[in-house]
Amino acid sequence: MATIGDFQDGLEGLRSRIRATVETAFYGNNVMPVASVRDAYQLAKNSPGTVELTGMPMCETESLGLPQGSNVLLFNDGAVVGRCAAARRIIGEPNVDVDEYAKKLREAIYCTRYRKLYHVEAVVGLDPDFMVKAHLLIPEGHENILYNWLLNFQHLNDEYSKMYRNSKAYTEGDIFIFSDPDWRHPDHPPGLSLFDPLHNCAAILGMRYFGEFKKGTLTLAWGIATRNGFISCHGGLKRLRLPNGKNFVMAVFGLSGSGKSTITHAKHGGRYEVTILHDDAFIIRSDKKYSIALEPTYFDKTQDYTMNSEASKNILTLQNNGATRGSDGKLYAVMEDVRNGNGRAIRSRLWSPNRVDRMDDPIKAIFWLMRDPTMPPVIKVTDPALGSVLGATLATKRTTAERLLPEIDPNALVFEPYANPFRVYPLSVDYLGFKELLSDGIDCFILNTGDFMGKKIGPDLTLKIIEDIAEDEAEFVSWKPFKDLHFMPIDGFSPDFDDKSYRKHFVERLEDRIKFVREKETEKGGFDKLPSEAMEKLQEIIVELK
Repeated sequence: MATIGDFQDGLEGLRSRIRATVETAFYGNNVMPVASVRDAYQLAKNSPGTVELTGMPMCETESLGLPQGSNVLLFNDGAVVGRCAAARRIIGEPNVDVDEYAKKLREAIYCTRYRKLYHVEAVVGLDPDFMVKAHLLIPEGHENILYNWLLNFQHLNDEYSKMYRNSKAYTEGDIFIFSDPDWRHPDHPPGLSLFDPLHNCAAILGMRYFGEFKKGTLTLAWGIATRNGFISCHGGLKRLRLPNGKNFVMAVFGLSGSGKSTITHAKHGGRYEVTILHDDAFIIRSDKKYSIALEPTYFDKTQDYTMNSEASKNILTLQNNGATRGSDGKLYAVMEDVRNGNGRAIRSRLWSPNRVDRMDDPIKAIFWLMRDPTMPPVIKVTDPALGSVLGATLATKRTTAERLLPEIDPNALVFEPYANPFRVYPLSVDYLGFKELLSDGIDCFILNTGDFMGKKIGPDLTLKIIEDIAEDEAEFVSWKPFKDLHFMPIDGFSPDFDDKSYRKHFVERLEDRIKFVREKETEKGGFDKLPSEAMEKLQEIIVELK
């Protein structure tokens, strides 16, 4: 059994004030268990505000245990259609008072006593070497969140129940998440996501957007994985079988909107047999280097798709999209972000014809996806420590997937280490983990998927670069004066340090990275402080440039 769902004396992973408060709520006499996806579908279908898209039958009913004739369900939120990082509070971090948040949590749970609550279970992790049971508790009226959560993770059908019983045991408690999207508190206008990561529990309060529930669950699962010998990855992993019969396995790391899913699902014009592990959440075993997917389905943007797109055939549910009635009298989706930004769909695993849940082939290359205008389209980094610190200072821009507070500039360049804003363990853990991978012969590349000094870098160019690297046809030249950085000469995208404007911007972005790493030394009491060599590697680049 992978994780522990019942009390065991002496197991500290089940003993905390927050966990005791959260877990107890699951046993109230106002709690109704939801035993199957079929039951969840019926609850969601009948939930007020749900739109049953009668012109969009589901592609996968039998394997999901759904009745024949089930249709895609659409549910829309109000003003908020993205995640809010500012609402997160992590027990164990400085200035997060356990007594204060335990009191708020107790009151939040008490205020649900006259409401029906639904309890649903799933597993996170799709291989016997890593399977974690997760529990969600949510009030009546939010059945679509429940249904989407059950589809996004793996529901416990006969196959996976047996697999879970025979999976590797860990001395970790099950994940428990209490939620109330209707909660309001003057101290927390955008809501509250409260995590107790060492005890595998959370409360998601005052937020309806499904992405909060998906990433909140992954936050705890990634923490469990990291404590048990894995590297946690917010990214995509795919394998290309090359014409010469060799395999090229690549991992791409980038935030929403960086091209992570586009690159992961690209079919490369049929040049290769493509096998996909996942496009958003996986883990790598540190010692043996195999990878495991955490989710069976895909939570994907719909801005680039219409109802008639090929990819739309694999949609299971829709969130924050429009609907219209066709000439046949049936209801169809209106996508392309017509209604609002960040329209979303949960897509079936069938979207990827060659989908696997575990990949034993070793990774050949890691790609950091950045949107830093001083970076040429691709850079090869040959020093493992430098490659890891550049991953720790991964640069990007805000997207519509995020809900920002008014004082946040949506156009500012931001740094998100390893493209994972859901980390609940010290940043140094990831730094050392990725440095070890790069020291074991994995190549490191930076792909700029935005623009280079105002000139857009299109997805076709990015995919061509990846294909050249995979087939050993990429030609890199030394990026003088740097000894550990190399770039691919591409017309119109050549970095020129004789250009004073370019040189100035490049140095500013490097200094931004140094400032970011320096801030981590004291921020949150030094919780995310990096080893001294990380700063040294960045400072070496400036010294070399001078």
